[in-house]
Amino acid sequence: MLVNDFLQNSAKKFPKKEALIFKNRRLTYQEINKYANQLANALIDSGIERGDRVAIYMPNSVEVVISIFAVLKAGGVFIVINHSTKTDKLKYILNNSGAKAFVCSSFVNNILFSSKKTLPLKMVISNDTSLGKKHEIEHFTFKHVFDNYPATQPDNQNIDVDLAALIYTSGSTGLPKGVMMTHSNIISAATSITQYLENTCDDIIINTLPLSFDYGLYQVLMAFKMGATLILEHSFFYPFAIIDKILKEKVTGFPIVPTMAALLLKLESLKDFDFSHLRYISNTAAHLPSIHIKKLREIFPKTKIYCMYGLTECKRVSYLPPDQIDVRPNSVGKGMPNEEVYLVNEKGERIGAGEVGELVVRGSNVMKGYWGLPKETDEMLKPGLFPGEKALYTGDLFKMDEEGYLYFISRKDDIIKTKGEKVSPKEVENVIYKMGGISEVAVIGTDDEILGQAIKAFVVSSNGRAFSEKEIKKYCSKNLEDFMVPSMVEFRSSLPKTTSGKIKKAELS
Repeated sequence: MLVNDFLQNSAKKFPKKEALIFKNRRLTYQEINKYANQLANALIDSGIERGDRVAIYMPNSVEVVISIFAVLKAGGVFIVINHSTKTDKLKYILNNSGAKAFVCSSFVNNILFSSKKTLPLKMVISNDTSLGKKHEIEHFTFKHVFDNYPATQPDNQNIDVDLAALIYTSGSTGLPKGVMMTHSNIISAATSITQYLENTCDDIIINTLPLSFDYGLYQVLMAFKMGATLILEHSFFYPFAIIDKILKEKVTGFPIVPTMAALLLKLESLKDFDFSHLRYISNTAAHLPSIHIKKLREIFPKTKIYCMYGLTECKRVSYLPPDQIDVRPNSVGKGMPNEEVYLVNEKGERIGAGEVGELVVRGSNVMKGYWGLPKETDEMLKPGLFPGEKALYTGDLFKMDEEGYLYFISRKDDIIKTKGEKVSPKEVENVIYKMGGISEVAVIGTDDEILGQAIKAFVVSSNGRAFSEKEIKKYCSKNLEDFMVPSMVEFRSSLPKTTSGKIKKAELS
């Protein structure tokens, strides 16, 4: 089985059923399958071959969903890139992945193509009818594809151990790393998650999370696997509009992150509505504070709340069954179905209940590695319990109780988890240094009830130059994704250091 079979099987079983709702568009499984076949045939006709990478750089939309499955049908590997990613980082991802095709909106920045010779692109697909006249790269519009290419289904070229996706995540060096996920990895994760969420074809799931974020991406994949209906939104920017959609469409599944929970709880009028149709709310990216869980249960008394923990490198690690929330409010649960988790000490020895150790994950949901980064891959994938296998060493410290429930302690590295995203402090620091007139920068994450962690920058200027917090934030906004911009900036005359000159971030936090 391949990931593209999720769509193909549901199109056969539920051809006329609404698969995707986005704004005023309501598409059936049959329609999405047809469009995906047409785009796949266009990709193949333009020279996209088995294993080629295709980058998708758009905000949440019908076209993103179609493109994901079209790339898979063509035998390729899809990469969904956050649409707020700036040009330099975008170019890095395209060059690093060797992407052969680029799917984008009409507002794509022409700077991307100003150095065409440095990019591996063969073709661009967008809604911009003028792009082909300005650049030598082969260009099609979505309209051209849907008007001219056949809807015949391409023959499957891949097997389940082949790559299906590269998911770029922040790395400690400041450069994003491409997490390699095979068809088998994705199918395993989706099967396990839909099993404990008890998803069926009758579910109606609303997704406000970006599809570049694996939590958002899997809402599409899991819904299509089950033949459910997915309501796709741009974001959670207008909470009242989302609540209205949940009520009107009788939504049964609502994935959130802590930031969204905090915003929901500010809407006092929610207690006046009937949410009896909402079967579950799921949370990941950061631990949901117990007070938030208590308030959510008051607003949604008939709704199951699933607290979960995961990493991009294996998609999901654990979930806390709803009936355990009161018993173990600080736990992130047990390993999900078809997966084993355990803790090891610094010597790599397995440890028992009550001891603090690094979390190790073994299962078919564990990534194949980091694209083009063998050293970093070896640091994360190490020999497992049995000969020949590799297990994922997460870098996160946990405790485990006698019954196997996990309790998060801390991260071994300094990656910041904020707004459901992972942020490399090094990447933010590098951008601030580029302003000039700055001698030292240290970026850390601080606990935040709404964001999970807030980003704070400590800045030391050089030669007595004076900066304002507003200047730093404005510069970061121009050069970083929105979620990477510091919430706070503190100016100091110096930063604490070790004898070797390394900044002591532990003292700053």
